[in-house]
Amino acid sequence: KNSGGESPLKMPMGTPGHIAWRELTTNGNDVAWAFYAALFGWTKGAGHNMGPMCIYQTFEIGGAPAGGMMKAPPDSSPPAWLYYFGVAALDEAVTRVQAGGGKLHRGPMKVPGDARVAVCSDPHGAMFGLLAAPQ
Repeated sequence: KNSGGESPLKMPMGTPGHIAWRELTTNGNDVAWAFYAALFGWTKGAGHNMGPMCIYQTFEIGGAPAGGMMKAPPDSSPPAWLYYFGVAALDEAVTRVQAGGGKLHRGPMKVPGDARVAVCSDPHGAMFGLLAAPQ
């Protein structure tokens, strides 16, 4: 709840300007899942088989898809959360990131559910994702 006592509005996935997806890359999926499920009351959603890499385990908040967890590749950075922000037009948003000195690292690409995503960093190296909901 905000300082006025009102609950924040629940925005549909991909709403421009809001967090649209949360993604954890970790070496301990089972431990991480138990921790966050107990702490926040998240429930398991669909699991997506990513082949030899891992199962991408989605989770729901209040019954709505909200994020996923996956095993970190052996050569990756330490466990970390990546937040995806909703955008109306992904290609235009990537162009704005690059024009502002940021970098595109992965994507744009389609993900299950026909959303499109890209992983970027700001000029200081902070990673973030962009998500455009299916049209």
